[in-house]
Amino acid sequence: MNKFKQIRRILVVILVLNWLVAFSKIVYGVITQCASMIADGVHSFGDGASNVIGLVGIWAAARPRDESHPYGHKKFETFATLGIAVILFIAALNILKDAFARIFHPVTPDVTTFSFMIMAVTVIINFFVMRYEYKKGQQFSSDILVCDSMHTRSDIFASLGVIGTLVAIKIGFPFLDTIVASLIAILIAKAGLEILKKSSDVLCDASALSDTVIEGVVNKVPGIRSIHNIRTRGRKDDIHVDLHVIIKAKMHVEDAHRLSHKIESELKGQIPGITNVNIHMEPGK
Repeated sequence: MNKFKQIRRILVVILVLNWLVAFSKIVYGVITQCASMIADGVHSFGDGASNVIGLVGIWAAARPRDESHPYGHKKFETFATLGIAVILFIAALNILKDAFARIFHPVTPDVTTFSFMIMAVTVIINFFVMRYEYKKGQQFSSDILVCDSMHTRSDIFASLGVIGTLVAIKIGFPFLDTIVASLIAILIAKAGLEILKKSSDVLCDASALSDTVIEGVVNKVPGIRSIHNIRTRGRKDDIHVDLHVIIKAKMHVEDAHRLSHKIESELKGQIPGITNVNIHMEPGK
């Protein structure tokens, strides 16, 4: 089974779990009028929506190279993570709006033992989902899985905050429900910013590798005097490298050509994720 099919299967399983968790929180939050639980449920629902976006992104990224996309379609997966960030920002804004409205129209939630049970179970589910998703994201170098695990991680912290709020309500401080709902919104927005930063680095061609890493490999290849103008870009599983190599002034063209292939082979063999190497040979003085 190829990488993209495995990622799709993982996302489908996580989608089912996320929407089960979200449905439980939202329904019981509405019944008990608990703003922080509803906010947390919306956050969990956003997890599921991000899985759907991930499935679309993976479908696009799995397409082979063509004339219009000679470097392939892998960045579509990274582009899809922007959709996850947008969902988080919208969710945070709506939660803040509802929390602000409760300042003028206070509601005292009905907290029961079942409220605590629902939150405890959902935290446990999300914890194992986050660990599994992040591990697989690292294994497959998948932006979707890694970013979605960050989303789930923020959901865990939000749920723990809700549990604290339920305790506060139980002992007579219902106003904390609105405060915690607002804090959850800020936490959701922060997760969105982290995803936005990570995705923009890839889409805007930020350096994917340190120059010293490239130099450490290339300088060991016999026949090279020096290298400069090193540039790297791309995703962890699709890194493109450009560099200039200084060689002997009288080196034969065929020898220079073989040397460039040797450099490319060494870079791809020693640094995981490099898929393309563009070498500009320059004669030394």
